[in-house]
Amino acid sequence: MMKLSILDQAPIFPGHTASQALQATIELAKLAEEWGYTRYWMAEHHGLENIACSNPETMLGFLGAITSNIRLGSGAVLLPHYRSYKIAETYNQLAVLCPGRIDIGIGRGPGGSAETVIALSGNFLENVKAFPEKVTELLHFLRRDFTENNIFAKINPNPIPRFSPLPWMLGTSEKSAQLAAKMGTGYVFGEFMSENDGEAAIRNYRTHFEPGPEFSSPYTILTVQVVCAPLQEEANDITYSVLHKQLVEEKRSLKQNPILNEEDKRKLRNKIEKVIAGTPEMVKRKLEKLHAAYQADEIMVITYTNDYQQRKDSYRLLSESILQIK
Repeated sequence: MMKLSILDQAPIFPGHTASQALQATIELAKLAEEWGYTRYWMAEHHGLENIACSNPETMLGFLGAITSNIRLGSGAVLLPHYRSYKIAETYNQLAVLCPGRIDIGIGRGPGGSAETVIALSGNFLENVKAFPEKVTELLHFLRRDFTENNIFAKINPNPIPRFSPLPWMLGTSEKSAQLAAKMGTGYVFGEFMSENDGEAAIRNYRTHFEPGPEFSSPYTILTVQVVCAPLQEEANDITYSVLHKQLVEEKRSLKQNPILNEEDKRKLRNKIEKVIAGTPEMVKRKLEKLHAAYQADEIMVITYTNDYQQRKDSYRLLSESILQIK
């Protein structure tokens, strides 16, 4: 049976508050565990008015307390903003609180506007250039395997958990795939936000994978955008309205005319084509086809809708169709 997981950005829908958005996350995480999803990951964004989660680690601790089996993680820790030691401490503590259930997804995106990035970490571009070195250092802290002559060899990111967090490299290109393979981590390809050849990236990762302490063989997760509804027309309507709204809001934020021009309409069509929208049976067929084409070990789903009920219904229908949980 195909493994399914959830990526949650904690959206704040119009007319709702950040508190309501996070309560919806709590409810969905509980249901995801009941419905048989493998993981529940929180995304990290900064300075965005319509997203409630700027600190996934806070939410993961809370979600760990109200669930018991589902794996929890970040999608992703935006490592260029942070010192590796602090991140290792944080995820080790989560792994102590939730034994055998913590994932640490690692990414290098900015996660917000230029001004927000400066407020977070100063010279972001310099930090991005050092990303491979920062990943190496983070993994040494998590694995506690610095060489004896390293300045950090005698310190530990306490508390040390019995089961270390599982490290994952997130990316949308072959560059991230190569880094994941070299570091011996799991690899997550963001198909829903990439125009690059995901199949080639995953092949690259599998071909060059070097076993690490956590993964003896390559393991891949494909992240896709899905909208599942009882009727095809309903799924299509949800997809169009959500993506149209996002594009209009984007133009307004750039102080542009919100009316879509021909280029905007082309962009909207391309975005719609990336979404797997349909009835449970149709979505199942499309996901099975993608699963086979990418030879992915797992599918992670992100779902954009107009409200929390539509989102919950979509994940429920998906679980009933693929995970066969009623």
